[in-house]
Amino acid sequence: MRITTWAEYGLICALHLARRAEEGPVTGRDLAARERLPTDYVEQILLRLRRAGVVQSTRGARGGYVLARAAEQISVRDVITASELGTFDLHCVTHPVEEERCSAAQQCSIRPVWVLLQQKIDDVLESVHLADLLHEEGVVRQRVGLPVLQA
Repeated sequence: MRITTWAEYGLICALHLARRAEEGPVTGRDLAARERLPTDYVEQILLRLRRAGVVQSTRGARGGYVLARAAEQISVRDVITASELGTFDLHCVTHPVEEERCSAAQQCSIRPVWVLLQQKIDDVLESVHLADLLHEEGVVRQRVGLPVLQA
């Protein structure tokens, strides 16, 4: 799995909205400026997040974007799937080299490994929510089961 800028920026945008949830709608331009991200890129990501139901948009002078649900209800998987349009690309499924070798009808001893890896990645991403990521790194490490780094 490769985390692209779509996924990373999508998570940054969603976390930004989670941090500012009490302030009301946030414009894409303001979000981009505060996070030092390209405005056009942020607008495209916010559009993807809106289409996936992760954020809602409001038009008008006081318009902008807000999370569609509470931060506790939005998983990292939700955001990455919306931003990337998937979480793990099973190349043999999406880009079969040879129809005979990669088709579901054929026996492939490698495919189960990729499927298991996809499930494990999705399980981890589903278990972490935006609300978990609103804390300092040490707290997040504890919440996801990693050792806390000592300074």
